[in-house]
Amino acid sequence: MSAHLAIDIGASSGRHLLGWLQEDKIKTKEVHRFKNQAIRKNGSLVWDHEALLKEVEAGIAKCDPKPSSIGIDTWGVDFALLDKDDNLLGDTVAYRDDRTIGIDLDTFKTVSEEELFAATGIASLQFNTVFQLMAIKKQNPEILDKARTLLFIPDYLHWRLAGVKANEYSIASTSGLLNAFTRDWDYSIIKKLGLPEEIFQKIAMPGTNLGQFSESAKSRLGYGSSVVLPATHDTGSAFAAVPDVTADSAYISSGTWSLMGATLDIPNTSTAARLAGFTNEGGYGGQIRFLKNIMGLWMIQEVHRELGGKHSFAELCNLAETESIPSIVDCNDNRFLAPKSMSEELGKACRETGQKIPETPAELAAVIYNSLAVCYGKSIKELEELSGRKFEKLRVVGGGANADYLNKISAKATGLEVAAGPVEATAIGNMAIQMISCKELESLAQAREVIGRSFDVKTFKP
Repeated sequence: MSAHLAIDIGASSGRHLLGWLQEDKIKTKEVHRFKNQAIRKNGSLVWDHEALLKEVEAGIAKCDPKPSSIGIDTWGVDFALLDKDDNLLGDTVAYRDDRTIGIDLDTFKTVSEEELFAATGIASLQFNTVFQLMAIKKQNPEILDKARTLLFIPDYLHWRLAGVKANEYSIASTSGLLNAFTRDWDYSIIKKLGLPEEIFQKIAMPGTNLGQFSESAKSRLGYGSSVVLPATHDTGSAFAAVPDVTADSAYISSGTWSLMGATLDIPNTSTAARLAGFTNEGGYGGQIRFLKNIMGLWMIQEVHRELGGKHSFAELCNLAETESIPSIVDCNDNRFLAPKSMSEELGKACRETGQKIPETPAELAAVIYNSLAVCYGKSIKELEELSGRKFEKLRVVGGGANADYLNKISAKATGLEVAAGPVEATAIGNMAIQMISCKELESLAQAREVIGRSFDVKTFKP
């Protein structure tokens, strides 16, 4: 039996899932789980990259059986910069840090928002890599002067294991600097912005085998394994795990963010797509994930934290179903990106629009879930108009597949049948790509067939 280790790291937690093929199904077991959280350091919100590496290696060391390959996926846009001696430059700043406030408008003075979107197909969100780099250029130019290598978070972790530097395609596509059509760095834009060209590494496609653990990693971990790139952007791996894919299916990768969309062969960089807030991100096989970023479960995660964990997420979801509070907020308002208190911010938003202010845990949860469903309904209509398709089914994968109440009201809001599952789609898609690379599965289509009969899916009618 050949096992494969998928390491899926989100903005709030990470997990190691070991998987293998058995009787034409994928079998899995969780090996390790850990918390992840951005911390305040030197006045910035940063990731503890060394703590992440320790957790990654702790889980690898626990594996039984030992995996023949491993792959890591994380959230997008964030990165580490290395100098000529491969020393880390500065802190690994998190995307929710406020250093990029207003930087997008400064950037558009050099390269317009229209030009940037036409080339990269990436919606202009203030935390995109391009704006983070421009913030460094403005606030800490000495760091860029010394930088020789840019590695996104999973690139950095893979490098620490295999000793090979590469920028994986799906996560590089989130940067706002990758050309959506050539699927390579857009050096004309990079030059216009005055960013150092040499920091960008060769693009590696999902499924690329970086080789065995380095000798230093082998000595730390006690064994060797191949490092195979999944779609290292977590949504890219999640989309790879969507079963029963048909032309009339739209998808949501439902986690901290809700990424709603469909796959395209050719990017849509139209003005209409830009104005609607859609984005073109890379996927397995070079496919385009045409998506809209929706704030997602981050809002309920923050309320859960503020309540001190008094209620589980399942309890909050059930409580929301008992409430009839009609208040709705705009989930994509930047005010909800990193507020001091999510509960207070929800109250302020409702007060400003003359709606009832949520006060109890049930009311707070209801406002969040109901607002997400409304946003999903609007986004599906936009997606149909922009893609020229008519959707019949909405496939929900990721943690939100467990939120029965949200899926129930999403079916009503979108008018589509909602098929929810698998929950661990990101890790499953990650390991499926490894299996394809290792010739255990022939194609993504076959992988999706196997995934469809390996994991439970719940259905909700509109």
